[in-house]
Amino acid sequence: MSVESVRADLLRRGLDVPILETAQSTATVELAAQAHGVEPGRIAKTLAFRLASGEVILLVARGDARIDNRKFKDAFGKGRMLPPAEVGEITGHPVGGVCPFGLAQPLPVWLDVSLRAFDEVLPAAGSTHSAVRLTPAQLEQLTLGRWTDVCSVPGAAAPADPS
Repeated sequence: MSVESVRADLLRRGLDVPILETAQSTATVELAAQAHGVEPGRIAKTLAFRLASGEVILLVARGDARIDNRKFKDAFGKGRMLPPAEVGEITGHPVGGVCPFGLAQPLPVWLDVSLRAFDEVLPAAGSTHSAVRLTPAQLEQLTLGRWTDVCSVPGAAAPADPS
């Protein structure tokens, strides 16, 4: 799987999206941002969760966002991130290269609204040395993703305390 499965998936869908491969590791948000010369928020990180129902979902969020546990629970119920070995087995991509396409098996994809702050984002492309550049709309179309709001972003205004 990995980069070749991503390349095949993009071609199968008739998308002419180049895969950006670099000698520099892109295994973390910070490394990916440095390698591609962008701010960390533009890195679209893909996280895998197992919900209490047993369903596995992928959540794609901007690189500098954090999961807001309350929002996540309100949207999906209880869930936990998958351990690295399980992520690779289920997605076909290594941790640090997980993306929401070219998957080993179909999985529901959720896109956090935090991605909409950017005209272009860079999800990994199946390896710890690759990415693709997409608009949030292209990412939605490619993944058949549904939008959700389960993250908090550094510097974003916190909701007012109603007390």
